[in-house]
Amino acid sequence: MELTTPALLFSAISLLLLAYTNRFLALANLIRSIKPLYLQNKEESLLAQLENLKRRIFLIRNMQGFGILSFFSCVLCMFLLYHDMKEAAEYVFGASLLLLMISLFLSFREIQISANALMIDLMDLEDATEK
Repeated sequence: MELTTPALLFSAISLLLLAYTNRFLALANLIRSIKPLYLQNKEESLLAQLENLKRRIFLIRNMQGFGILSFFSCVLCMFLLYHDMKEAAEYVFGASLLLLMISLFLSFREIQISANALMIDLMDLEDATEK
């Protein structure tokens, strides 16, 4: 393994972290817009949406955490390679890939929850138009 091998993940992880941050900000804005509506109306559907958003925020926080740990592991791997500790660097790089896979799995799960929430909204909209 060479010094450039873990460096290949830098741009991918950076883009993932940016995408995760954008998702987090979008959810934060959505929560801020739903909260006053719920406090006014106390509708069960709004409470269910807030619970769904809470679960998604938890997943995004963990996605970001594992992504950051993966990025840190890549940097540590490069440090170990720089100091000719090739075997340790290979293990750390493997850990970095594993952490990235966990982050991507959490992202996949968050997208599933998001898609399910949208499907529920669409079904509610269809029910409202039929009435």
